Amino acid sequence: MQLQGKHIVLGITGSIAAYKAALLCRLLRTAGAEVQVVMTPLSKEFITPLTMATLSRRPILVEFFDPENGAWNSHVSLGEWADLLLIAPATANTLAKMAGGVADNLLLTTYLSARCPVAVAPAMDLDMYAHPATQQNLQTLRERGVRIVEPAEGELASGLTGKGRMAEPDAILRFTEELLAASEKKKSLNGRRFLVTAGATIEAIDPVRFISNHSTGKMGYAIAEELAARGADVTLVSGRTVLPVPEGVRRVEVLSAEEMYRASVEAFGGADGAVMCAAVADYTPDRVSECKIRKGDGELLLRLRRTRDIAAELGAVKGGRILVGFALETHDEEAHAEEKLARKHFDFVVLNSLRDPGAGFRGDTNKVTFIDARGHEALPLLPKSEVAARIADRIERLLAAE
Repeated sequence: MQLQGKHIVLGITGSIAAYKAALLCRLLRTAGAEVQVVMTPLSKEFITPLTMATLSRRPILVEFFDPENGAWNSHVSLGEWADLLLIAPATANTLAKMAGGVADNLLLTTYLSARCPVAVAPAMDLDMYAHPATQQNLQTLRERGVRIVEPAEGELASGLTGKGRMAEPDAILRFTEELLAASEKKKSLNGRRFLVTAGATIEAIDPVRFISNHSTGKMGYAIAEELAARGADVTLVSGRTVLPVPEGVRRVEVLSAEEMYRASVEAFGGADGAVMCAAVADYTPDRVSECKIRKGDGELLLRLRRTRDIAAELGAVKGGRILVGFALETHDEEAHAEEKLARKHFDFVVLNSLRDPGAGFRGDTNKVTFIDARGHEALPLLPKSEVAARIADRIERLLAAE
């Protein structure tokens, strides 16, 4: 009964995925929540109000007032009553209206009045989901603090296969439990300031070509999000990525290792600590051509020079501040990580190996080992969000020992 006593407004919009809202409602009720369903007029074409009223044990709200007796359904009162507004399914139309502040039905006016966290579970065909307008609307909502339950990939109502399928009810339930638990979590890092680096740097060869690596920034972004959720003031120095800015995080975008060095030094000056998760190029072209290098018959030789070791330079001046490093290795993993721990004055190193399935670049999971002066702690394969939480836990313990 993890949601015992919680008030959840469940919004249902006009999507074929509305049938999943019935099971979701039952799961929320079984977990202890009180559920008030608000339906858009079109959603009644996909699932009946009687079904949802039976499962929620409350009358369904659709219109602003009851035409039979004039009773007013107050969106303001709904927004005050709710601990969470959860819209599942959320159509492209509803997401667009939310982003634009349109208030032409009861659900949308409730959204605009809500003082509680808001989450949406998008559901639509793959081309609608991938359309730049939909992606821009989702980004706008993220920046305003709306949480997105990522849609799954699979067979869609159109017969096509791709991303756009609403997440399954049990996954939305877990998301809801984690979101409400996080909102109640003590802000244990209030008043603390952290630097997090993430993503890959790009070292230009000419105006067209560059040297880089496969980092997507997912691990660093998860860490920044977790620290911010615990109340920290987080500066995220990020290489190029397609990831959205985590809620409550200030992002500084950079391209090259030199730009990341300057931004990191500046941010570390006023920080209580740093987590160095970026995949920074160790070498950069000694000379960048002003024009595109034309293809010739022979070989092309590039002269590379070392970039600055950002983590080592921060470690040399860290004093009593916390410094966490990452080590992505392919062989002699622990020996290399222990060498980094000592040389760069890290408090602990997060080691992962490309030899471990599910770890490393691109994926949503990671398998890491924490290494510090006391020894090693190996974790199983976990979602990167959970790895981020374990890193934040360690940081909290270090701060408590100060």
